[in-house]
Amino acid sequence: MSPYAKKVLEELGLVSLYRSSTDVKLLCLQRFVRLFAYGASTLVLVLFLQALGVSKSRIGLFMTLTLAGDVCISFLLTLVADGVGRKTILAAGAALMALSGIVFATFDNYFVLLAAAVLGVVSPSGNEIGPFRAIEESVVAHLTDEAVRSDIYAWYSFVGTAGAACGMITCGWTVQYLSSVRHWALVDAYRFVFVAYAVLGVVKLVLSVLLSGAVEADAEPGEARPLLEEDRPDSPSQKPRTGRISGALRGLLPRISQESTSIVTVLCLLFGLDSFASGLAPLSWVTYFFRSRYDIEEGKLGSIFFVTSIIAAASMILASSLAKRFGNVKTMVFTHLPSAVFLALIPIPNEVHASLAFLVLRACTQSMDVAPRSAFLAAIVRPEERTAVMGTVNVVKTMAQSTGPFITGVLAERDYFWVSFVCAGSLKACYDLGLLAVFKNRERTERRGRDGAREEADENEEATA
Repeated sequence: MSPYAKKVLEELGLVSLYRSSTDVKLLCLQRFVRLFAYGASTLVLVLFLQALGVSKSRIGLFMTLTLAGDVCISFLLTLVADGVGRKTILAAGAALMALSGIVFATFDNYFVLLAAAVLGVVSPSGNEIGPFRAIEESVVAHLTDEAVRSDIYAWYSFVGTAGAACGMITCGWTVQYLSSVRHWALVDAYRFVFVAYAVLGVVKLVLSVLLSGAVEADAEPGEARPLLEEDRPDSPSQKPRTGRISGALRGLLPRISQESTSIVTVLCLLFGLDSFASGLAPLSWVTYFFRSRYDIEEGKLGSIFFVTSIIAAASMILASSLAKRFGNVKTMVFTHLPSAVFLALIPIPNEVHASLAFLVLRACTQSMDVAPRSAFLAAIVRPEERTAVMGTVNVVKTMAQSTGPFITGVLAERDYFWVSFVCAGSLKACYDLGLLAVFKNRERTERRGRDGAREEADENEEATA
């Protein structure tokens, strides 16, 4: 291989991905399967509920309560993931995903579907939902070196977005084929999508089982096997059983340092603002906007969002290269800010090509902040805190996002759909500027600290020699 070709592959992060462990590759494959299912269901979720006679405001409430249920489940599962076992939690989430698909394919009742969405795993936004991402990102950080971590996160994000894109185009043309060629009722065609969703949940369950024990969290020094403390010879025999039980429960929960707590609090406020904005314009409502305003068929609708998702996925690879040169924070801000502006402009024109142009322009940079954000978050907290911190951040983001779909549903019912896009874009721009103001110098300071520690270690090694 020529040096030039090798340099290109290294710049794209393909060398890092190739050298990564089998577990990392399995996690990427899991994410592709999961997001494929999310993309397929998201394209038809609002249309399915509307076909069942549900009003726009109740559809918005449905999505809000779905996200709220995800907050509770994700918070509990990610808190105990390192104690119970990461493989176990990932497998449990996949089982819930399959169960939700079965219920949606079988029942018509609004409250039964709502219960399946709240207690199970159904994504109203086409993006991550449930405990999966926090655990998987923590495993990726655990299994990769910091020098190549941004490359792995970029490809992890890429395969997810590509999976959602493939899910949307497959779903769109499948529904159109079943309804137009096979003359199925639209409701039955939508149900078929949820049958496929359940099957993909089973596939993800199998992939979770194939992970090795290397994905599990390392025990902290001096705290190995806390549940067996009573078996030691020097353990007091008269120790109350309630004390042992409470100690076992505490052993399942993570310990987060005070420094990490202050950093995560600020990040949660900023990420919460961004997520609330995302909730005002989730993918389900965006697809419905183009379907209702411009009467675009499901097949063409799936193709449109396939193209925009592929563009967004490809941009993630470029983001990894930018992050190496300019840092994670600057890459996050200066790629995400233009997408916020284009999001606000989508509903302004009354012509389909102009709206689609803004949609495509938004896709060019909307996902470039994903991998740098994951790498930044993994770098500023301690390794033993990553699963809990990432889970907490995802819970806060989902909680903030949950109120948005209901607000958009109410606005859509009153013919003010465009307001949600404008507000979403404006709030996202505020998030970008706030992130830059708070964290623009932090990476530089930490890098200098690491370089100084490395130089000191080298000098001590030379002196010892």
